[in-house]
Amino acid sequence: MIKYSGALILSLFVCASTMEARAQERIKIAYSSADASNTVWFLAADAGLYRKHGLDVELVFIQSSTMSVSTVVSGDIHVANTSGGAVASAVVGGANLIMTACYINTLPYELIVQESVRSAEDLKGKSVGISRVGSASDVAARVLIKGLGLEPVKDVPIIQVGGPSERAAAFRTGRIVGFPSPPGTIHLAKGMAHRIMISTADFQKRFDFPYICSTTTKPYLTTNRDTVRRLTMALIESTHFLKTRKEETKRAIAKYTRQNDPQYLEASYIANVKLHDRVPLVTREGTEVQIKEALARKPGATLRVEDMVDDSIVRELDKSGFIDKVYK
Repeated sequence: MIKYSGALILSLFVCASTMEARAQERIKIAYSSADASNTVWFLAADAGLYRKHGLDVELVFIQSSTMSVSTVVSGDIHVANTSGGAVASAVVGGANLIMTACYINTLPYELIVQESVRSAEDLKGKSVGISRVGSASDVAARVLIKGLGLEPVKDVPIIQVGGPSERAAAFRTGRIVGFPSPPGTIHLAKGMAHRIMISTADFQKRFDFPYICSTTTKPYLTTNRDTVRRLTMALIESTHFLKTRKEETKRAIAKYTRQNDPQYLEASYIANVKLHDRVPLVTREGTEVQIKEALARKPGATLRVEDMVDDSIVRELDKSGFIDKVYK
C-alpha cells in the first residue's frame, strides 16, 4: 500500500481547489427588482446552477431596469435582467445593447387603487405612481390605464416615485391614488385599504412584452458568447427548478424579497410558474410595440427588432435538445 504524507495530501487538495477556482469564470450580473418575477436569477445562485456551468457569479441588486441598463452600458455589469422597454429606449438613444433571452414574455401587473376609486371616471385627473419613465412599471401603468378606456398622462397623470416601497408610501399618504404592482405583492400591504381595479390577466389576449430578459452589450456577446451561453443554460435550469421545486423556490423568494407572508409566497409562486417560459425566446411582437413607443419619444430615429434582439443561443440550445433534457 502506498502511503501519502499529510503535506502531500494538503498540497493535492490545494491544487485541486485552485484548479476548480480557475475553472469558474467570474461574471457580474444584476437583477432589477426584489420581487418574485426575478426568482430564476437568484434561485440559480442558491441552487448552485451558475457554478454547475462554470460561472463564479457576483449577483447584484440594482433597482429598476433603466438603472440596470446604465450599468451594462458602462461596463460595471456584464449581463443584467432588464425589460424590453428600457432596452428599446436606451438603444434609440445610442446604447449598444442586445437582449439574448427573455424568461417572462408578458407583463404581469395589477393596478392597485384607493378604495374610493370605483370606476374609470373616478381615476380621471388623479395620479398613478411608477418607478421611472421607460421602466416596466411605466409600461404597465400605460397599458392598464388604456385597458380602462382612458388616456395615460392626458386623463391620468403618471409620476415617478421610486420602487415598490416608495410607491406604497406615496399611496398611503395620498400622493398617488394608484400604482401598478406585480401579482401577489399587494398581500404585503397590511392594513392598507385598496382594491385591484384591473389586471393584465383580465385581457382577452396575452399582452406580449419582453419583461424578464438577459441583456448585455453587443461587443460582450461577440467576445464572450460561450459565457452568455453557459449563463443562459443556468437560467433555463433555474426556470425548471422553479416549476418543479415549490418549497425550495418559496424559501428563495422569502429570502431575497425578505418577506414571509404565506399568502404572498403562495400567490407569487403560482403566478410565476405560469409566467416563466420553457424556451426563453424574445417575443418579437412585444419588442415591436416597445420599439414603436421608444421611437415616438425620439422623432427621426430608426430601430428594428434585430438591432436589439439576438436570441440565437436559445435557439441553438433548443435545437440541440438541451431544454428537452432539462425537462425530462
